[in-house]
Amino acid sequence: MTETSLKQTRNIGIIAHIDAGKTTVTERILYYSGKKHKVGEVHEGEAEMDWMEQEKERGVTITSAATTIFWETKSQGDIKINIIDTPGHIDFTAEVQRSLRVLDGGVVVFDGVAGVEPQSETVWHQADKFKVPLIAFVNKLDRTGADFYFDMKSIHERLTKNAIPIQLPIGTEADFNGIIDLLEEKAIIYLDEMGKETETREIPTEMKEQATKYRHDLIEKIVENDEELMQKYLANEEIKVTELEQALRKAVTSRSIVPVFCGSALKNKGIQPLLEAICKYLPSPLDVPAIKEAVDEEEEENKQERKTRKADKNASFSALIFKIATDPFVGRLCYFRIYSGKLEAGSYVLNSSTGKKERIGRIVRMHANKREEVKEILAGDIAAIVGLKNTTTGDTLCSLDDPIILESITFPDPVISVAVEPKTKSDQEKMGVAINKLSEEDPTFKVRTDEETLQTIISGMGELHLEIIIDRMKREFNVEANVGRPQVAYKETITKEVETEGKYIHQSGGRGQYGHCLLRLTPLERGKGFVFEDEIKGGSIPREYIPAIKKGVIEAMSTGVVAGYPIVDMSVAVYDGSFHEVDSSEAAFKVAATRGIRKGVEEADPVLLEPIMKIEIAAPGDFMGDVIGDLNSKRAQIQETEAREKIKIIKAIVPLGEMFGYTTTLRSITEGRGNSSMEFHCYSPVPKNIQKKLTDKDEE
Repeated sequence: MTETSLKQTRNIGIIAHIDAGKTTVTERILYYSGKKHKVGEVHEGEAEMDWMEQEKERGVTITSAATTIFWETKSQGDIKINIIDTPGHIDFTAEVQRSLRVLDGGVVVFDGVAGVEPQSETVWHQADKFKVPLIAFVNKLDRTGADFYFDMKSIHERLTKNAIPIQLPIGTEADFNGIIDLLEEKAIIYLDEMGKETETREIPTEMKEQATKYRHDLIEKIVENDEELMQKYLANEEIKVTELEQALRKAVTSRSIVPVFCGSALKNKGIQPLLEAICKYLPSPLDVPAIKEAVDEEEEENKQERKTRKADKNASFSALIFKIATDPFVGRLCYFRIYSGKLEAGSYVLNSSTGKKERIGRIVRMHANKREEVKEILAGDIAAIVGLKNTTTGDTLCSLDDPIILESITFPDPVISVAVEPKTKSDQEKMGVAINKLSEEDPTFKVRTDEETLQTIISGMGELHLEIIIDRMKREFNVEANVGRPQVAYKETITKEVETEGKYIHQSGGRGQYGHCLLRLTPLERGKGFVFEDEIKGGSIPREYIPAIKKGVIEAMSTGVVAGYPIVDMSVAVYDGSFHEVDSSEAAFKVAATRGIRKGVEEADPVLLEPIMKIEIAAPGDFMGDVIGDLNSKRAQIQETEAREKIKIIKAIVPLGEMFGYTTTLRSITEGRGNSSMEFHCYSPVPKNIQKKLTDKDEE
């Protein structure tokens, strides 16, 4: 394969709420770019990017799939586009997060009927977090109830005022047959079903006034971001379309404008202009800031200059591993984004996250679950390595002689657990292998053994997430297992500040054990996690014992005193203590800290925390009363209700513990016409009466 210059490369993700049509958009992109010669439909289980059996059966994307296409543009020649198609279901949010971490741009797809949906907001905020420039595509404009202008209003109200249409639809619902290009001031009419036969016409007379107004708004928005064009605009000088496009590209890259395009992927309308827009407006690896080395907060203040790596094939090599996958044919695949330098098969690199040297076996370009072997990969590209043993998600690979550690990827904690028991002895061994491989692949899938029952407890982001994990264990690893009922991942925290003493003195002939520390426990804001502070002055505890105290604190926090759940949102300061010249040891201080925490937490009015979910329900108005009544019985707080045509939307927050099997409940209440989407909101204290029920159950 010939080397494509960095300027001609785009690394993009397709992101959206579930069912907005992301995978259909990606399938059409593959078709029009010549990557495949037959259109694959999601609802028929034919989509190339949904290659897992579970994805074909359910018609939802579960794992992000990568591919590379080439698109010949009118103005820039051949552009190479690395695409990652991501899941829309909240249970697989880690896939979106890790993909956005390594991408330079994104296409957010919106449902032309529903507008901004809960997961649209989540993926938008994730893109904000990673500072990813975006363009928007309003899809499904052929559907009954589709309304491009409603979608624009919901984007402005719920996401950003910086979104501005570049296109307007001609016709709506069944009459949707073309788009107006506001920059070029022309109409594109689709003449055939496959969207290949088009005709460029004058803007329809009845839409001229509307198109003029929207073009005026668009030009104003663009020139706001370019001083030179602003002067021309104010002087009433003519501004060329090419000048506007260049200024728009800069504004998109700096994230000050989100251009909005429209179409219907299913009906093959609007995809070629979208591809042109991806090439024109989304940044190349050269347009985004150079990647910086990671530093922790304490170091950040002292460290003036952080190492950076520019997207340059001649620079020192650096890459980030963003995904691990198990391939039935080649084994372990490590997906990576190369930020600088080049990587050759057979070379040696350093995993700077672990300090270990790794040999690069085979390098492959991925197309969903198919592989194309390559000898080398250059800066700005995305590919996968076969056979790395000691490398995992979030690790940095770099050249041996010029090490750097890039910022890793953090993932949300699981909120739901189930117990799994292998049916036979041979299943037990296979289950161990399966769980190891699946937890390597998925950082939000956690496993532990219950100390009392010795059961294996698996935890994930939702019911669907765990269902898929169990299904994969059965199909891919032939593990037969009994599965318990879903359990909520509760947590514990303290509600008042206390000071406590931890002491461990043990004398039994010979050398004894002595550890003594005074700890201050302070509640933190929800979601702040754990903070450890060393306030020792005057050497009352020698420096070398402080890490052991921290270790003891962390160990004690893994099981709380209310019901044995992990303790969170607590600051622990060690402010005094004493030691013995001979008998003190790290082990003694670790035990002392553990004892101090247990005693202190009991005195600090501990409470149980439960995960609270944001839920959005869409159902016909006739069922509103029943749906709200059912939600109230589940301790839900209704936030707002709104009407969209004949459909009513209910937004609420509700404890996860009350929502198991809710999809079935909602179907029966609404005669199968209601649907809902739910995502994690926050952890909140459990009401006293519910806490009593839960702790009584644990004691039985």
